[in-house]
Amino acid sequence: MKLLWTREAFRRLTEIEDFIANNDAGRAARFVDEIVAHAESLLPGEPRIGRTVPEISNPDIRELIFKRYRIVCRVNKNNVEILTVFEGHRLLRIDEIGAEDRS
Repeated sequence: MKLLWTREAFRRLTEIEDFIANNDAGRAARFVDEIVAHAESLLPGEPRIGRTVPEISNPDIRELIFKRYRIVCRVNKNNVEILTVFEGHRLLRIDEIGAEDRS
């Protein structure tokens, strides 16, 4: 199954990297690489891994947890779209998953 990243997901990864880079740029880049590698190692082979996002209750909107971050994806017939990535302590906002554009 093909894994696609939305612009929103890339934007959020950039924000995470920028925030961590305030303290350590090298660590920030490595951490974002780890988030991407985590999703890319699991989702293509097991697209329904992880739980249904509690705020949405849609079985096609799922999430993986990586350290303190939520990786939210939508499972379609032929692909998995990474919709957003954000800190796990906050709730998912609907506007974060509405982006249909992919990079």
